[in-house]
Amino acid sequence: MRISTASAGSSRPGSRTGGASTVVLAIAAFTIVTTEFLIIGLLPAIARDLGVSIAAAGQLVTAFALVVMVFGPVLTAWLSHRERRGLFVSILGVFAVSNAVAALAPNVWILAIGRIVPALALPVFWGTASDTAARLAGPDRAGKAVSTVYLGISAAMLFGIPIGTLASGSLGWRGAFWLLAGLSALAGLILRFAMPPQEMPSRSSLRTQAAILKDGCFVANVLLSALIFTANFTAYTYLADILERLAGVPAGHVGWWLMGFGAVGLIGNGLGGRWLDRSPLVITGIFTLVLAVGLVLTMALAQTLPGLLCGLVLWGIANTALYPICQVRVMRAAPHAQALAGTLNVSAANAGIGLGAVAGGVTITHVGQGGLGYVAAAIAVLALAAMPIVRRMRRTAA
Repeated sequence: MRISTASAGSSRPGSRTGGASTVVLAIAAFTIVTTEFLIIGLLPAIARDLGVSIAAAGQLVTAFALVVMVFGPVLTAWLSHRERRGLFVSILGVFAVSNAVAALAPNVWILAIGRIVPALALPVFWGTASDTAARLAGPDRAGKAVSTVYLGISAAMLFGIPIGTLASGSLGWRGAFWLLAGLSALAGLILRFAMPPQEMPSRSSLRTQAAILKDGCFVANVLLSALIFTANFTAYTYLADILERLAGVPAGHVGWWLMGFGAVGLIGNGLGGRWLDRSPLVITGIFTLVLAVGLVLTMALAQTLPGLLCGLVLWGIANTALYPICQVRVMRAAPHAQALAGTLNVSAANAGIGLGAVAGGVTITHVGQGGLGYVAAAIAVLALAAMPIVRRMRRTAA
């Protein structure tokens, strides 16, 4: 079943203008993902400066993810009929102000507020941006268009997060948040003038859109995404700490390692975009297996450079590939409410991010950093074991 491509904007599906709009959305995605995940590279510095433990600082990731999970579906259902260009510009404005608040935060509680507010807007962006890109591209290119938007994730991991982490070495973590505030404002201006106005989609009631929750196959796909992201973020939340403590990477060099991690992620994004229009569930299984192998190798061979690099390459490829793959897989399971379906997948992913941060914190407390990859890989194996169930439910629904 293909993603619906009913007219959603002034650009014809598959047109050059539609392609340009998709690229602009990727730029916005870069800004939003950098804001969401930059804190992973800043956790050690934030913990030292604000006088909290690394596990406690890691709960800033949990708080962000939980807000996305709880409020994302309702806000998206409420706002999905709004004119998309104006909606996207408003979201980037929220990110600009919130990053400024984070930069000024005198304690961890104000910093948490600066993180929670953009968490309200993030799922609205991902649900409506994925839907808009798919509609503009047309049915034969929908998966590739969504993957193009998600290229912003790869770019954020390649440039945004590592450069922000490196900049924090000279500007401090507060300076990194000021840079994000300026970047968010600039991205909003680019989107305002580069994307043509989009026609407002027809409005559906929350009850009508929420009917997809009665579909067991759809719910199973959403839960699968949550499990996969729990596996990934059990370790990824603490990647900077893993590199420092286990691999012995100097704190000033961690940003370069994160940049390399993001660079190999471009491979994952390309592979995912090429293959996911065929069988998203099968591709999900392949990259989840790659994720598990990469996590185990990273932990087992952290003290040897070739082994560490091999593990991080596999992990980085799977990490980035699974974002668009999971998004398209869930959206295809609910063709009549794709904006809400996309947001529910984002909420599930953030539930996984939050649970992963908690699981990682518990692992560090009771086992140590050396157990993170093994616990994460075990959760990935659980996700693999669940996939035949999802496949059977899909066949029954068909």
